[in-house]
Amino acid sequence: MARGATSTSSSSGEPVTDHTGVPADQVRRAVLLAVDDDPDALATLDVELDKRYGQDYEVWCDASPSSALRRLASWRGSGQPVALVLASHWMVEMLGTDLLRRAHELHPTAKRGLLISWGDRSSAEPMLQAMAVGQFDYYLPKPSSPPDEGFHSIVEGFLADWAKLHGRGFTPIVMVGDPSDVRVRELRDLFTRNGLLHRIHPPGSAEAGVLLERAAVSPDSRFAVFVLDEPALIDPSIVDVANALGVNAAALEGEFDVVVVGAGPAGLGAAVYGASEGLRTLVVEREALGGQAGTSSLIRNFLGFPTGVSGSDLAVRAYEQAWLFGAKFHFMHDVTGLRPGKDRHRLVLSNGAEITTRTVVLATGATYRTLGIPTLDALTGAGVFYGAAVAEAPAVTGKRVFVAGGGNSAGQAALHLAKYARQVTVLVRGPHLAQSMSEYLITQISATPNIGIRTEVEVVSGHGDERLERLTVRDRLTGQHEALDAGALFILIGAQPRTGWLPPQVRTDDWGYIVTGLDLLDDGRPPDGWPLARPPMLLESSVPGIFAAGDARHRSVKRVASAVGEGSIAITLIHEHLAGG
Repeated sequence: MARGATSTSSSSGEPVTDHTGVPADQVRRAVLLAVDDDPDALATLDVELDKRYGQDYEVWCDASPSSALRRLASWRGSGQPVALVLASHWMVEMLGTDLLRRAHELHPTAKRGLLISWGDRSSAEPMLQAMAVGQFDYYLPKPSSPPDEGFHSIVEGFLADWAKLHGRGFTPIVMVGDPSDVRVRELRDLFTRNGLLHRIHPPGSAEAGVLLERAAVSPDSRFAVFVLDEPALIDPSIVDVANALGVNAAALEGEFDVVVVGAGPAGLGAAVYGASEGLRTLVVEREALGGQAGTSSLIRNFLGFPTGVSGSDLAVRAYEQAWLFGAKFHFMHDVTGLRPGKDRHRLVLSNGAEITTRTVVLATGATYRTLGIPTLDALTGAGVFYGAAVAEAPAVTGKRVFVAGGGNSAGQAALHLAKYARQVTVLVRGPHLAQSMSEYLITQISATPNIGIRTEVEVVSGHGDERLERLTVRDRLTGQHEALDAGALFILIGAQPRTGWLPPQVRTDDWGYIVTGLDLLDDGRPPDGWPLARPPMLLESSVPGIFAAGDARHRSVKRVASAVGEGSIAITLIHEHLAGG
């Protein structure tokens, strides 16, 4: 039922390595475990799982929950990776939900599926309660007539999520560099948010030596990036890496119907609908796909994703969808200027390039607010991170970490970090979470044993020689200061719009958010200088043909679904504007 890994070597006897420099026989096959005390159901599971996954995973089927737990404990001790645990809900010795909860304690990153029988209505209520508090990831009916593709579609989704989390699969980017180096961390975060699998080998390691020798690069090189089979990039900039990946192949000459500034949910929504409806569409993004949403480890309340979806996955899917419709993308360059015109507008990029377009969608989103504490600023990237920094989660394994913030992003970050960290503490300035965080997240956090909440508290300082070692927090009620050992601090305390580059013709409110539509009217009259007979449209700014969508817009709803909706609505309004409406 379970097959051991075999060693792979070349005809010369040397270990076979792929382009990442990792010997093939060092990649351990992960375990797929199923538990059911019904002999017939277990036999069917055994056949379905081993036939479909036996070549790539160690498939184990067990009739005893206690025996399965002993196996899981043994695998934890030996470092054997576990990708998926499936457990029948109704078992005599132990409920499947209890088994999956204990499996999570032993293997926090393993995916967990609850097996139910078709037509078993008695499972519904306890299953929903257990899923609400995070005891398992999703349910799936037990396989029936082979091949049960409905069953396998869920299993394959579980395995794909696990593989991506652990960097399994095709790896287009490999870095040789110190994992703690700020530049390596920046690239790693960028690749993670753009859905690009990557691997890092420290200088001096055997894998790094193989790569550098193969590329005829000096073994003294401290930072090199290998993109596919291209020549090594030595000490590259982010733009160099982007160019090597070919993401900036879009020609900027000529005239566009719409240029979307920002590739967050609003910008990607505009790109999909703009390109699919025949508009010549260009998206310019300064960093990564997905904006703030791209840093979320799991979005559970987005329509159509019952098991949840990571922000980076959602963004990559939207990018691919827009690209297939014909949208063009240009990454790693800021838009630094906008020169509005009567029926044409010009955008200026940070590299000096200029773009001409008939309309603009400003979907610049917002950037995380900083604490403005010098001792923490000095440790940014070295234990102190703004945003969820999903790529940093494995680095906090076994540590005590803190999340500053009380919104949904902070809650999602805490739940993700809890899979790795020994203890996660959420620091909240207010008296409780209910006013700033969704109830489903509060419920899951309350049921996660290694997450704690501290309210009425704020971070005032950080300490450490080369990376964060301690935090000082202040009780906002008593004023008392307290020093806390800390392996990392993730700061998610709100955001401010990226609109400082806009010209004065585009009106913003006191906080920099773009004012649109009815909010521009004064006693029903358009703003001063408005040149058209019609009033500004719903998402239109104070300049005709320039629209705003998503978090950068005044009075927008700060949710992913609403941002996507605004992006699509902006395209409808653009059609009307271009038609002379």
